[in-house]
Amino acid sequence: MVSIHHRIFADIETKIMNGDWKPGQRIPIEHELADQYRCSRMTVNKALSALAERGMILRRRKAGSFVASQQIDRTVMDIQDISTEAELAGHAHAHRILKRRIEKLDASSAALLREKPGAEVLRLQCLHLVDGKPNAIERRIIMLDAVPLAKDESFATVPPAKWLLAQVPWSKARHIIRAVSADPATARLLETERGDACLTLIRQTWQNGRTVTYVEITHPGDRFQFAGDFQPAEQEMPDYSSWRNAT
Repeated sequence: MVSIHHRIFADIETKIMNGDWKPGQRIPIEHELADQYRCSRMTVNKALSALAERGMILRRRKAGSFVASQQIDRTVMDIQDISTEAELAGHAHAHRILKRRIEKLDASSAALLREKPGAEVLRLQCLHLVDGKPNAIERRIIMLDAVPLAKDESFATVPPAKWLLAQVPWSKARHIIRAVSADPATARLLETERGDACLTLIRQTWQNGRTVTYVEITHPGDRFQFAGDFQPAEQEMPDYSSWRNAT
C-alpha cells in the first residue's frame, strides 16, 4: 500500500510534469493539502520537502510553496556559452550588456588572477535571459594583451563567452562552483529575493600560460543546475590471482 506522503508527492509531481501547474504557480498550502488528503501537516510537510529536494517546487518562508522553473543543465567540465546551452535545451536566449569599460588591472584583481597590476583589461557585466526571465549575471575580465580585438567589440549581438570561444583557442581552464546568497544587487537583477540561494561558476582560462579571461556567472538556484557524465579512466586491471596465490 502506498503511503500518504508518497501519494501526495506523486499527485503534485504529476500535475507539474503534465503542465497543469505552471512554473511560478503557488500550490495549495499545507493545511489545505492536509484537509484534502485527511492527514497531518507533518505528512504533507514530508512530501513537500521531498519535492523541494527533487527541484520540483520552491518553498518560501511565510509565502508558501511554488512550482519551480524548469532548470537548465550545464555540463560542469565543458566550456560552453549560456546562449548555446539554452538553445540546445529548446529555450529562447537574450542578453544585455549592463557595464563595459576599459581599465587598468588593480592590485586585488591582479592577485586573484595571478597577473601583474596595471595590465589593460576589459570589464563586462552582462545579464542573460532565458525565455524572457533573468537566468544569470555574468561579470567578466578580458585581458586585452591576450585578446586585443575585444577592445573594439560591443558584444551587443554576440554574448561575450560565445564571441571568445570563436576568437581565442584556450589551452587550460579552471572551474570553481560555489553556493552563494543573493545580495541586494544580484536579487534585483535576477528578480529573486535577497538571501535566496544562487549558484556561481567561477572560470579562468589560459592560452599558453597567459590569462585570456576570468568570469563569475551567478544563477538563481531554482532555475539552474550543473550536471555532468563521467567515466572512469581506462587502466590496467590488477592481477588478483597473484594476490590470492601470495596468501
